[in-house]
Amino acid sequence: MSPVLAGVLQLLALIAALALAHRPLGDHMARVYGSKKHLRVEKWLYRAIGADPDSEMRWTAYLRGVLAFSAAGVLFLYLLQRLQGALPGSPGFRSIDPDQAFNTAASFVANTNWQSYSGEQAMGHVVQTAGLAVQNFVSAAVGIAVAVALVRGIARSRTGELGNFWADLVRGVIRVLLPISVVGALVLVACGAIQNFAGIHEVGQFLGGTRQWNGGAVASQEVIKELGTNGGGYFNANSAHPFENPGPFSNLFEIFLILVIPFSLTRTFGKMVGSVRQGYAILATMATIWLGFTALMMWTEFHHGGPAFDLAGGAMEGKETRFGIGGSSIFAVATTLTSTGAVNSFHSSYTGFGGGIEMLGMQLGEIAPGGTGSGLYGMLVMAVIAVFIAGLMVGRTPEYLGKKIGTREIKLAACYLLITPALVLGFTAVSMALPTPKESMLNSGAHGFSEILYAFTSGANNNGSAFGGLSADTTWFNTTIGLAMLLGRFLPMVFVLALAGSLAEQQPTPRTAGTLRTEKPLFTGLLVGTIMIITGLTYFPALALGPLAEGLAS
Repeated sequence: MSPVLAGVLQLLALIAALALAHRPLGDHMARVYGSKKHLRVEKWLYRAIGADPDSEMRWTAYLRGVLAFSAAGVLFLYLLQRLQGALPGSPGFRSIDPDQAFNTAASFVANTNWQSYSGEQAMGHVVQTAGLAVQNFVSAAVGIAVAVALVRGIARSRTGELGNFWADLVRGVIRVLLPISVVGALVLVACGAIQNFAGIHEVGQFLGGTRQWNGGAVASQEVIKELGTNGGGYFNANSAHPFENPGPFSNLFEIFLILVIPFSLTRTFGKMVGSVRQGYAILATMATIWLGFTALMMWTEFHHGGPAFDLAGGAMEGKETRFGIGGSSIFAVATTLTSTGAVNSFHSSYTGFGGGIEMLGMQLGEIAPGGTGSGLYGMLVMAVIAVFIAGLMVGRTPEYLGKKIGTREIKLAACYLLITPALVLGFTAVSMALPTPKESMLNSGAHGFSEILYAFTSGANNNGSAFGGLSADTTWFNTTIGLAMLLGRFLPMVFVLALAGSLAEQQPTPRTAGTLRTEKPLFTGLLVGTIMIITGLTYFPALALGPLAEGLAS
């Protein structure tokens, strides 16, 4: 079987699995977030934190809950790392330095999982399981909660109430993420991923010496790392490490985990607003972009010219032979079009155009299908922009699902769109202007610029992957990328929840003959075009200096 055919068959199998899971999982999440009943374990948690799950919150109260919970998570994870040297279950590892501890705490709470350290050489079992793995669950649940709040804002009328953050958070963890993670961890263990609390031990003979490895609860952390679109690896090699991702089947299963909740949330959206076809329109937009990027990535990696590439059957540098170009390309697109950041190959060694595809996927705003929750609310904000543009073209007041898009709504949507590019381009410009940050670049020229552009693109968009040539464990990058991750995560949430509150207060507008049908293929095409044009106009100059220049020169 040719490598190209193998890659295509993997893609088709993945699409079939996602299609089978879409309806049952989407309907399940709609029931979870629409239910008035509380499980017994949920009631215990509400009593423990002193929350009343039945009290409704306006957007300001909902936002305070998100920010307070996340701030407590940053503080707890920071202290846990700083005290690691005194904790049990930390096999001789020292405490983490302040700047790196801040960076890591910000990273995992912001659902980014950017890592400026080698997991197996820095973080002990307590920090990995009680700190990082816990944040993998709750940061993903926060993203889903904010998305559900926006959907309620669209679905409700003449009220400013968006639900209860604490109830949405707890339900997301208990009823959605935990059950899937238990089953997924068993699948990964069956595939060969490790799950233990072993200390450091020597393995085999390598070039006249032994190699040291430490064990860990890898399978359980790997599954929520992918399912929650987190991305932080137990090992420095991340999902390229055989203890995390043993073979082709586990590789395809992990890609499935990355994509299944973001794609299924479109069904949840359709059920909650009372029109499944509206959910299908959003799904079609996400799927069109994802399939287009995947096809383009496989083409550029399989057919990039040169004698070495021809002998290897494509651009195999930096890719695991057990996954091949097909499995690596599908994984790379899935992880950069979502906020996952997990890697099963070395992104910096992709072709110039391949690296550009990875960066552009993040720069779209992580919306195709995006992160758990963040992908849906990002796409819905883009839908608001699209109907506004359509309204300008035909001279009508824009509407989306019966809600008028007025001055307040479009300002909030515009602020959402502008904050992330401002962080990416601003921090990149300052880093290139100062002498010290440039010393961290492994390469010069276009690829060196791409290393820094990729880092801030990944951080501000809460992705977490990196061009590995950049030495990011410095005070400058730990601090600036940490700030980019926090601001890139929580400032957009402010605008999303404010938009949800504004829409929820409106009275529905009856549909007329002139209303734009947002469930039709025409709107899907308009939405795809809006996304690509806005992103292109924003990032094209920076991309032209980096991956495009590199690709055209090779």
